[in-house]
Amino acid sequence: MSTVCGNWRRHTRSLRASYKLTGGRGDESAVLRCLSEANAGDDHEMEENLDFFKQDDLERKVMTPRYSLLREIGRGTYGVVYEAVARKSGARVAVKKLRCDAPENVELALQEFWALTSLEKRHQNVVQLEECVLQRNGMAQKMSHGNKRSKQYLRLVETSLKGERVLTPPEEPCYLWFVMEFCEGGDLNQFILSRRPDSQTNNSFMLQLTSAVAFLHENKVVHRDLKPDNILISEKSGTPVLKVADFGLSKVCAGLGNAIEGKEVEDKNKNVNVNKFWLSSACGSDFYMAPEVWEGHYTAKADIFALGIIIWAMVERITFIDAESKRELLGTYVRQGADIVPVGEALLENPKMVLNIPQKRRSGMSDGVRKLLLDMLAVNPQDRPDAFELQTRMDQVMCPS
Repeated sequence: MSTVCGNWRRHTRSLRASYKLTGGRGDESAVLRCLSEANAGDDHEMEENLDFFKQDDLERKVMTPRYSLLREIGRGTYGVVYEAVARKSGARVAVKKLRCDAPENVELALQEFWALTSLEKRHQNVVQLEECVLQRNGMAQKMSHGNKRSKQYLRLVETSLKGERVLTPPEEPCYLWFVMEFCEGGDLNQFILSRRPDSQTNNSFMLQLTSAVAFLHENKVVHRDLKPDNILISEKSGTPVLKVADFGLSKVCAGLGNAIEGKEVEDKNKNVNVNKFWLSSACGSDFYMAPEVWEGHYTAKADIFALGIIIWAMVERITFIDAESKRELLGTYVRQGADIVPVGEALLENPKMVLNIPQKRRSGMSDGVRKLLLDMLAVNPQDRPDAFELQTRMDQVMCPS
């Protein structure tokens, strides 16, 4: 594998640290935090019977449990992820707890909630949200999309839109608990880099990834932070199944194509073209950001570029060392002297630059994949295939008639 330890010109465009289901990192002792059995109703606030006590500096809650949180498996700037078990079925789930006090925290939580609840159908390659619970002042309420009867939900929306704290300091902070399917295989980085190169696995993953992005774009969801960290692996079926996850930076495109980003707009036009819906928040992770994202004027085609970087890195096992976490991550780049520069940034600086695909002399990359990657990583977004064209072409490349 190719590991780069050179200087990386670090940028601060990424809005947050990631917290992923990394399979066993963090405190191994049991975390007995539970969501209440009483929170079955959509529109009613239920009081939880909570007893608090301290043990080994770990605060534990004892209550009638619906989910028992077994252990912490990931932590980031805005929240914690636990492995948990449903008491009735015994099924393992992942529970993400997000503190909703500062406006930026609320915005990330709501964007993930809106994106996942806007998906009317399930897709095997998109992580499934089982339920979302709002907790504050010892009260728990099951969240539903657009619940205008919930004062707490409306306060969260107002906090996000105004960009200022709505709750007064004396009040307890509120939390959103996301209960999602558990992916025991870790993320794409871990899975690929812990195994020998396997063309069959690569081909399967390429088909799964393009199918997932086509599904999201069909449902008017632009992910905006596609990267190997945000692609989880489920092995429940015996074969690895990819799950696109972490929708905190995603955007649900609704209304007219020139709608103002960040405002909740009623979707009166169900035929919104996500490839003509302009976004302006320069967000994402440096090594996967398209040139136009660095400029802050882009569409869903930015997801296609990010997917191209992921597939290229996966097929050729190209990696770099993250400056903050010191982890080895899948990602392609351009060398500029002693620096390694994200492909999107390099293309922005030099639009006529020709990408060296494949990068390795003894690459097993097919001509079909090579041509597809060159199109996915085109400087001009209009020259990239949209998600539906990409899925069709990927099917043709992987399964030629």
